Amino acid sequence: MATYAPQELAVALKDGLLSFPVTPFTGDGQIDEERYREHIDWQSSFEIGGLFAAGGTGEGFSLTPEETARVVRLAVETAAGRTPVLGSAGGNTAQAIQNARAAEAAGAEGLLLLPPYLTECDQDGLLEHASAVCGSTSLGVIVYNRGNAVYSAQTVARLAERHSNFIGFKDAIGDIEQLTRVYATNGDRLFYLGGLPTAETFALPLLQLGMSTYSSAMYNFVPEFALAFYRDVRAQDHAAVTEKLRRFVLPYLDIRDRAKGYGVSIVKGGLKAVGRDMGSVRPPLQDLTDRDLKDLGTLIDDAGVR
Repeated sequence: MATYAPQELAVALKDGLLSFPVTPFTGDGQIDEERYREHIDWQSSFEIGGLFAAGGTGEGFSLTPEETARVVRLAVETAAGRTPVLGSAGGNTAQAIQNARAAEAAGAEGLLLLPPYLTECDQDGLLEHASAVCGSTSLGVIVYNRGNAVYSAQTVARLAERHSNFIGFKDAIGDIEQLTRVYATNGDRLFYLGGLPTAETFALPLLQLGMSTYSSAMYNFVPEFALAFYRDVRAQDHAAVTEKLRRFVLPYLDIRDRAKGYGVSIVKGGLKAVGRDMGSVRPPLQDLTDRDLKDLGTLIDDAGVR
């Protein structure tokens, strides 16, 4: 059973760094439970605001509903209350409801609602999809604004009016006008977090739009650097943020941008580079090439972020 009521969870999450643990796989592509527990134990040992199990960086899009439920349960058991663990819900409405209920049964504290699968939809359809998931669980729900799930400020407000357990808005679009409208319309009813790829790049300017936190993929393999970067952002220390961007984040982006899908693959590459190998990514993603992995390891060493 969840420890936090939905609004209590929002308060707990809004002022701490968040992250998506990778999901390790064995050589034949199965979930490696032992390595996953080791990873969650390490990730939970720092002062992290919360962990999203089976999310984007966790390759949730490639997991079956049964695997998703297992990954969330393993994360909850291993974190053992040291930090909130949230589950993920994706796919069609029925599957998202299945994910939500399984996450609640596993003891997750909250839920990230991913975009519905493939099909385009208007705002009324998107509202009903999100509403059905919110209504299926008592967990606090965060919607993910990306892909074919771009929520208007009015849709967000209607969802918030219907469901008291709708607590957060995560953005991976970066449309300043949309974000301004969403925040101005909904204010403190929700908390807001950044979810653009390598969110550190956008963290400081988005803070001014009400996004007090973000999900850090690089926290997976350089947690101390990621936490220091977040502290600099919250302190609005422009000089420190810029120094860290130049030293590590921007060169990291150069490697990430060498191939499509590297936004996830580079995180597992980073773990391999620091001696915490979590296996390969599942298709349709591809692992870093040997050259790209070598360049990433060199960058980590030269930047002193290991």
